[in-house]
Amino acid sequence: MKRIALALAVFGFFTGGIARAQSTLKIATLAPEGSAWMVSFHEWAKNVEEHTGGKIKIKFFAGGTAGDERDAVRKMRLGQLNGAAVTAIGLGLINSEVRVLELPMLINSYDELDFVRNKLDADLRKKFEDKGYVLLAWGDVGPVHIFSNTPIKSKADLAQLKLWAWVDDALVRELFHQLGVNGVPLGVPDVLPSLQTGLINACYGSPLSTLALQWYTKVKFMTSMHISQAIGATVITKKEFEKLDAATQKTLMNDSMEFQAKLLKTLRAENEKALTSMKAAGLSVVESPPEMVKQFATEAMAIRTKLEPTVYSHDFRMKVEKLVADYRAGKK
Repeated sequence: MKRIALALAVFGFFTGGIARAQSTLKIATLAPEGSAWMVSFHEWAKNVEEHTGGKIKIKFFAGGTAGDERDAVRKMRLGQLNGAAVTAIGLGLINSEVRVLELPMLINSYDELDFVRNKLDADLRKKFEDKGYVLLAWGDVGPVHIFSNTPIKSKADLAQLKLWAWVDDALVRELFHQLGVNGVPLGVPDVLPSLQTGLINACYGSPLSTLALQWYTKVKFMTSMHISQAIGATVITKKEFEKLDAATQKTLMNDSMEFQAKLLKTLRAENEKALTSMKAAGLSVVESPPEMVKQFATEAMAIRTKLEPTVYSHDFRMKVEKLVADYRAGKK
């Protein structure tokens, strides 16, 4: 009996060790395979696996195969996914206050974004943790422009478009309403086929996302004016994170921070390359008249209070606006 008990104890030790030793993180993203995002994601996954001695493996569901970002967040909550690499739309479904960083015409450059996001990093990470998620690494989508099949030089031109509106994007929905634009609500996976069929004839996105998702093949023009600096991040559920031992958690976070630094640098360079490639393919950049930019800024300013408190608090918005003002005043 002692021998049997000893054998069972040894078996339990090894099988229990194996169960704890390896964790496969299932992570969804809209980024298509072959894109700059996925190249970076796979490099990160390889480093994490190596540096944890195989305790963590990462399996990606790329190109929207797990659905739109609302689907990814829902599946994380159900335990069907362990994490997701999402834009601010997906992040906003977890913690809507993060959307302040994407308010139209608020943050105008990467430098401003870095300053504000770095100052708020600990605060935002705590907000996600309180919702049951661990933010591993920030990412960029890039400067958001409007792409269309007719040149846009005024608010009146916008009104003539069948312009895509992301179903879950409260900021764009409110801005379109303020501008008198009738957006066509669709999920990201539906944009390309809708451009192909003519259901829509305009969309918005960064140069890199528009190239990677092949939307550029169905549009001819891009506004020089950008509406916002679109962001994203990779998150995993706190429940999954807490299954890892302390040393593995530390390694994952260290690798993720290194990944973040490389990713931001890579994506910013790739956005420039993407725009060059699309121009070579025939895309024309339409210079946005000063009066159009001014009108956009005025209308964008008008929606900020309308999104309170459903999307974000007044205090948090004011904190972000002060940081932007401080940066512009040179208080770095």
